Amino acid sequence: MTHLRTRHPYLDHPGPIPFAHRGGAADGLENTTAAFRRATDAGYRYFETDVHATLDGKLVAFHDPTLDRVTDARGRIRQLPWSRVREARVGGSEPLPLLEELLEEFPDARWNIDIKDESAVHPLVNLIARAGLWDRVCVGSFSESRVTRAQRIAGPRLATSYGVRGVLGLRLRSFAIPFALRVGAVAAQVPEFQGGIRVVDRRFVRTAHARGLQVHVWTVNEPERMETLLDLGVDGIMTDRIDILRTVLDRRGAWA
Repeated sequence: MTHLRTRHPYLDHPGPIPFAHRGGAADGLENTTAAFRRATDAGYRYFETDVHATLDGKLVAFHDPTLDRVTDARGRIRQLPWSRVREARVGGSEPLPLLEELLEEFPDARWNIDIKDESAVHPLVNLIARAGLWDRVCVGSFSESRVTRAQRIAGPRLATSYGVRGVLGLRLRSFAIPFALRVGAVAAQVPEFQGGIRVVDRRFVRTAHARGLQVHVWTVNEPERMETLLDLGVDGIMTDRIDILRTVLDRRGAWA
């Protein structure tokens, strides 16, 4: 399979990119230092995570807007100071990490960061700029306006993926329906299906590649689905089951 010529240093990887989704969330300790350490030990170098800003502007690697689902604490992150958030434990044992701590802890990793709240946009771009992380980070969001704002602040050095509107537009263009797309994205990061409707097929992948975009699919945990997507030519897979994805890629001779 022929892969795209790299448009951004973030994408400089031979073959399909394996992403550890939230560090590999199968055991429930998602977005923790322990999860990302385990993924590193398994050979992963691309990590997917999420970011919220606390009341006092600290960037926390965490998926939900509230602490309620996966920690022993309660409350909305943007309404709490870091001094309170840091006391929460995922699965009753693992602390929530600051994004800056993760970036320092894993200096060889590349990060796909989903901006979950508008208040996190400026602090995230500032962190990337301050630490010179332009080659190690790709920023995405369901909100096209949020990721567009990050790109506008940062400029062309920042790798970004499409939000929902961009993905919809790309899907429409795959059916030859005109749609204006944001310039500057490096990837379309999409679910395989949305509302029971297939998003990723050969037509979609071909249209993305024609625009110089990679296609990264989330969140894929079954080996059969991984095989199907790789046969379609996708450029990356995000998974909770880091063991299964590694086995699939090893079997295909595609684990770099």
